[in-house]
Amino acid sequence: MTPKPPPAPTPMFRPYADAAAVQTIGGLSLENGPDVIAVHGSLDLTRDRVGLDRARALQAAITAIVEALSGSDLPDEAAAPVEKPGTVRNPFA
Repeated sequence: MTPKPPPAPTPMFRPYADAAAVQTIGGLSLENGPDVIAVHGSLDLTRDRVGLDRARALQAAITAIVEALSGSDLPDEAAAPVEKPGTVRNPFA
């Protein structure tokens, strides 16, 4: 049996840098945004090399988020974004 190659390196997650980047670790997704990072899904950290790789990737992402927040002048609490109602084209018309 041939040994499994190591996983490809995950590109550096740059928190709050854009509104398009998503980092996926196992079944967990970190969706980047200019004002918020949304975390969705679940992550199993198994007691093996895969679990270790996932734990390190999660640690790197969380560390990057904490560093980005620590280097900013932050309000006590961000205001909730207000979405203006809009008109949606009827797909059945």
